[in-house]
Amino acid sequence: MSMVTTYLSWALLVLGGFLCVSGSVGLLRFPDFFTRMHAASVTDTLATGMILVGLMLQAPTWIVFGKLVMILVFVLLTSPTAGHALAKAALHSGLKPLLPGKGGKIDADPRPSAGGV
Repeated sequence: MSMVTTYLSWALLVLGGFLCVSGSVGLLRFPDFFTRMHAASVTDTLATGMILVGLMLQAPTWIVFGKLVMILVFVLLTSPTAGHALAKAALHSGLKPLLPGKGGKIDADPRPSAGGV
């Protein structure tokens, strides 16, 4: 394996690991279900993809490379679909996203009051 392939592989592995950590920080810091789910699903797909591509560059045989490609295709198909299904289920059950209110603060109930215009 050449040095360029080794460095590119390790760069992808480290960047994928960093995205996993940043996604977990987003799960802890974001205010509501939808933003937390976004942090989890986007970083899950992107970080897993980077880690798998980094591992593909280090694959010793074609069979290992093929298995990693199948895993990547599976993740790229199922992770966004699962995130979409979770968001639709949350909206269907009545959960509303937090929207910016007056003064740029997050307002728990974005609907206007009954008496005011």
